[in-house]
Amino acid sequence: MRRAVLAMLLGGTAVAATLPSQPILSGGCCPGTVWTPDSKALLFLDGPPARASTGIYAVPAGGGTVTRRFSSVAFYSPALKWAVRPGSGDATTLERLADNRRFTLPTRGADVVWNRAETKVAYARSATTGNFDRRVTQIYVADVFGSPKSVATVYGGGPSAWLSDRLLLVSGKTTAGARDRALFTLDVQTGARRTLRTALGFRGVQVSPDGQQVVYTVSFDSQARNGLWLQSTAGTAPRRLPDFGAYLWRDARRLLLIPLRTDGSPHVLRQLDLRTGTWTTLGDLGDQVRQADWRVSPDGTRLSYLSARDGNVRVLRLP
Repeated sequence: MRRAVLAMLLGGTAVAATLPSQPILSGGCCPGTVWTPDSKALLFLDGPPARASTGIYAVPAGGGTVTRRFSSVAFYSPALKWAVRPGSGDATTLERLADNRRFTLPTRGADVVWNRAETKVAYARSATTGNFDRRVTQIYVADVFGSPKSVATVYGGGPSAWLSDRLLLVSGKTTAGARDRALFTLDVQTGARRTLRTALGFRGVQVSPDGQQVVYTVSFDSQARNGLWLQSTAGTAPRRLPDFGAYLWRDARRLLLIPLRTDGSPHVLRQLDLRTGTWTTLGDLGDQVRQADWRVSPDGTRLSYLSARDGNVRVLRLP
């Protein structure tokens, strides 16, 4: 009885049942898997000797026959509408998979950030030499098949995510000599900025699926600034979360966290409900996640992770 009361007082951290999972790949396969948009399968890069040829393969979420999804190796957009192929020079080719229509952008190999409908992209072009913290960076946006337009200049930063078709979330310094970076929203039509936070740097910036919340880590700064923070993208005050570790959005109102552990024990999965402000311990993995390689399915019902125990991808159903 005392143990149950203690568990309730600690938000369920005292007792954690092991969440059952199953390996869906074998032979130490494969890091970097991503979910398909319908949450029914995971995609991964593989090739000889395990597969006949190099390509992007798919395995059902419940395990089963592996099939080749794409024969061309590229960066694919989250909704799998586009293939992005950086070239050897400035140009990156973007190909719409529905009709193979292509256009190019002078990204210098930089990542492109898609809006939800995958009709717009944002990217950064930085100087190629010098200290990154002092490099001038131009942020561009473009409609698909359209010409890019410069919308902002920062130093040592770039775009993190689209919050809407007009608003970008950006981090960077306003001058090369500034100590702190700003995390701010940018209206790409008017250029208006709203600063959410300033700090030495922002790591692990992740926006909720509805674009209304952002979670990020501040480290190597002052004690008052360091930590894991949650904040509304509308600009309300940030909230420091009481734990630290790896995190992913489950959906617009639930955040998953694997607290940092240094004793080698199995990783524990916790969940914050933003509506109620309460934490729940969902269980432990009976395992550890290797190299922070874990993903939540788009529908929020499953979690995949790379097992530290055997190097295989495992999948579990979330409570």
